[in-house]
Amino acid sequence: MSLDELSTILWRERELLETLLYRLETEELVLAGGRSRWVARAAREVEAVLDQIKATELGRAVEADEAARELGIPAGSSLLELAQAAPSPWDEMLRGHHVALTDITSQISTLSHLNRDLLARSVRATQEALLGIDQSMKEYSAKGSAAKAGDTAYLLDEAF
Repeated sequence: MSLDELSTILWRERELLETLLYRLETEELVLAGGRSRWVARAAREVEAVLDQIKATELGRAVEADEAARELGIPAGSSLLELAQAAPSPWDEMLRGHHVALTDITSQISTLSHLNRDLLARSVRATQEALLGIDQSMKEYSAKGSAAKAGDTAYLLDEAF
């Protein structure tokens, strides 16, 4: 029965979305803590989960269309439309999936916006720091005398 297979895929999608939320929270902690060393890794982990979600969504669409055909409603029907057409206990189960997916999607959206803001602030701070190097640093040659413009080197902390 396709409703059983659809529910299985919806559970898998919910699990992946929970994993995405966890990865986004990890990314937020990395960004908020100024741990620039781990930003790229955290971003890769988020991307990896997003790729898994995309693959799962394709399977969900196929199973949802099959379930819609079995229920006698048009292919491409929403999860709520499937729930309205489904017999008990599938109707309540599909509504429960809808509520859970809506809730976690909202949390993910909020957290991803927060992470983008944190990253944008970090980039701005880095740019401002780099722009201020010329004004804030005294330039000296290897012998200790004032260096000519263009003869200087800078040592930057890797945290930049």
